[in-house]
Amino acid sequence: MLLDFKKSIFILLFMSGFVHAQISELARIEYVGLPERAEKTGTSFNRFRGSANYPIKLREDTYFVVGADFSYIDFNIDQDLVGFDANRLDRFQLLDINLGYTTKINKDWRIAVQIQPGFSTNGTVKELSIRDNGLISGGLFFLNDKKKEEIPRQLILGISVSANGGFPILPFISYYRKFHSNWSYKLGVPKMNIQYHISEKNRLKFIVRLDGFRTNLQRDVFVEGEDGPQKVNFLRQRLVLGGLRYEYKFTKNLEYYINGSYVIDNSIEFRGDSQNTILELPEENNFYLKTGIRFKL
Repeated sequence: MLLDFKKSIFILLFMSGFVHAQISELARIEYVGLPERAEKTGTSFNRFRGSANYPIKLREDTYFVVGADFSYIDFNIDQDLVGFDANRLDRFQLLDINLGYTTKINKDWRIAVQIQPGFSTNGTVKELSIRDNGLISGGLFFLNDKKKEEIPRQLILGISVSANGGFPILPFISYYRKFHSNWSYKLGVPKMNIQYHISEKNRLKFIVRLDGFRTNLQRDVFVEGEDGPQKVNFLRQRLVLGGLRYEYKFTKNLEYYINGSYVIDNSIEFRGDSQNTILELPEENNFYLKTGIRFKL
């Protein structure tokens, strides 16, 4: 059943933590780091993330997917940048429950729908409430897969809404093509790459992608605004990254990966209950690291 599911699960999106990444795996354990700069100002974080998905076959070419994605973020921000106790922002927890449905609509096209109820908070589990911390994400996607043809290619079109991601609403566009026995490329949003197939077990990618995360602030945080102190309800960090990714296959399904990227753009927004931006911190560029192990189809 899992082998038959390969094309179906490929287009479902995995959104956490740093958000908007296409998945083809059943399980993943990952570390993401944005280290502190030498001058020790600005922001840094360490993110630990785990996910798992399980496909259920309903009928031929039709599947239901259930899974979960959890992140723990150790976030650090320079006290002088915000004017309040920065320790209130040091630990975030994000959870998305993945519920997906995919089926073929004709010979060439497949549709996938995803709904992700979840929560984000800088409080404790005991402090959680659906009203203050509950979130809904989701997406709608269409896939045209020609990877087994003489010239392998694939097109995905859709839209993604991510309550826990750095970019809340994005079109999802992905065009893949293999133009040489050792080279392929992928163009679109939220990521693109050009890939060199070193061998059957080794691959190197030159990547550009969007990333980031969003979290509710459960503990009261106030920022001085034009009309006096204003309460901050959530924080959002947005990243634009460019760099290299290396992948190594231990087996056909088990893979290790590491990304080393340069942060092209990094912004942090503190927003109020009415979605107004109370404070925005444009950050200087930095180095970004992502590494992990995944079990993929």
